[in-house]
Amino acid sequence: MGNIVWLASYPKSGNTWLRAFLANLMANRPTPVALAELPNYGRLEAEPELYSRIAGRPSTDLDFAQLCALRPQVHAAIAATATRTVFVKTHSMAGIVDGVPLLTPQVSAGSIYVVRNPLDVAISMSHHFGIDQDAAIDYLNSENSATENSEMFVTEFLGSWSQHVKSWADMESERILILRYEDLLEKPAKWFGKVARMVGTEDRTRIERAIRHCDFRALAEMEKRDGFVEVPIKGKRFFRAGRSNQWREKLSREQVARIIAAHREQMQRFGYVPGGY
Repeated sequence: MGNIVWLASYPKSGNTWLRAFLANLMANRPTPVALAELPNYGRLEAEPELYSRIAGRPSTDLDFAQLCALRPQVHAAIAATATRTVFVKTHSMAGIVDGVPLLTPQVSAGSIYVVRNPLDVAISMSHHFGIDQDAAIDYLNSENSATENSEMFVTEFLGSWSQHVKSWADMESERILILRYEDLLEKPAKWFGKVARMVGTEDRTRIERAIRHCDFRALAEMEKRDGFVEVPIKGKRFFRAGRSNQWREKLSREQVARIIAAHREQMQRFGYVPGGY
């Protein structure tokens, strides 16, 4: 068994919130961990420098197949440079592409996966990527969805929202924790407490302080004051609303129906299908 614990989610589902909690849990200090410090408490699976170093040329020059072929080496390099468990953020589906696993089993110790109602994900993605809501819904529904290859992040293969969620949720075991974004909002002590116990911490005072320090309003205020390098579009806010059921105010009935038609099985699995649909 390896030493990487994957912090996984479909985009705009709470992954960075989870990273902030873990950073504050590990730091265990009276003041919150700054957003700029998050890389000190984990790694990004899509970090371009890792791929560029191994390939011997810029990662932006590599196509998707070449990036996939490099992934096992990148994951092994991350694992080798860590002296203990290392948390690695990923948006990749838990699958195999071109015969290469998107996540390397030999270096994996476990995973924490956050799932969020796709009706709200569509709204958040629309703001985050600067696209309209129908385009965001198309993205959620496409089995070929992937992030772009840029100087900020290399491409990660997502598939559709349902494919992504199923690929992770079907693997649930004692080494894989599946969390609902909405549960983290409603009962943070209970569910972030499960995260803390999974990584070996049961100190209630420490957990409660980490929860306070990663409160969405606190993160939004830090971003407003200091900025956040992971924002893909200049002028956009990464931490925008941080609440559930925004879709009731923002999506048309037709848009809601499109999402449910494409994802009903997995939405039912996690209690996301609203009455009347």
